[in-house]
Amino acid sequence: MTHIDGSIRGLSLGLQGGGSFGAFTWGVLDRLLEEEALQFDMVSGASAGAVNAVALASGLAEGGPQAARRKLERVWKRVSLIAPLSGSSVAHMAAALANPALASPYQFNPFGINPLRDILEDEVDFAHLRAASPVRLLIAATRVRDGRARLFRESEVGVDHVLASACLPFVQQAVEIDGEAYWDGGYSANPPLRQLVLDTDARDVVLVRLLPDAGGGVPHLSYEIAERARVIAFNAALLQEEESVEALRRSCAGQSIGRSKLCRKLMQLRMHTVAAEDAVPELARESPLDTSMSFLLRLKERGRGAAAAWLRNWHARGGLRRAAQVS
Repeated sequence: MTHIDGSIRGLSLGLQGGGSFGAFTWGVLDRLLEEEALQFDMVSGASAGAVNAVALASGLAEGGPQAARRKLERVWKRVSLIAPLSGSSVAHMAAALANPALASPYQFNPFGINPLRDILEDEVDFAHLRAASPVRLLIAATRVRDGRARLFRESEVGVDHVLASACLPFVQQAVEIDGEAYWDGGYSANPPLRQLVLDTDARDVVLVRLLPDAGGGVPHLSYEIAERARVIAFNAALLQEEESVEALRRSCAGQSIGRSKLCRKLMQLRMHTVAAEDAVPELARESPLDTSMSFLLRLKERGRGAAAAWLRNWHARGGLRRAAQVS
């Protein structure tokens, strides 16, 4: 059973996936964790968002906000050591992954080796999270056989569930859970918003958006085409979640008399977005395959700055005080 401190449930978070761009979310979380009075009710995530979500929850379970900050830092430092890429090497890998003539992960990685597994097994006590997570979790993965999202909660989440959520099919073999194969959650719920909104007890929900809009000119190089297609697919999953939430709220808005408890909650809910693209204007020219520490730290600092700006605005509007009153 999950144990949630009921004194203040200030925020719930939706963490979008986007490869190494997830270091921006690391920065956002790092800054939010400095707010002593702030607590998290629910956190949903896909792909890198799922990694950040379980690292946050694990750190909070072990020793509160400061432990969570240290946990996130250790995870991302270890990510930078997996396969540090920068400059032309990123372009070469992206071009290789975009080439359908190359071997699949079932050929070039027949044993399914995934260095992220070691990081998660070392850093996250999943048994403790399943028994007593300090925040509720929604981890998204995409079912291979039909493309539908499967959402895993803190009571069932383990290392395979997070690996499934972060499984890019051209890089890693599908992850099997209870006989079902899964790919990256970014294809179907990036991140899960509808279920987060339905289940949250918080008055405020913050979406941390990583991927830039698929704007600009028409890409011509193979790796540019592959990356644009991926961004379109992952953002389409986000758009679908956002539209689903808006449909719920429109339905409730039409009920002028006798609104249900759920509708009363939805009409009071405040949705916010902290977008990496606003804080990192050059993001569209960067690669989510770049795991060099210098790049990750730059994104972290931009994330911290974006979170600080959001917090100033939220506090000015009485956000924490109103959240406490609602709880």
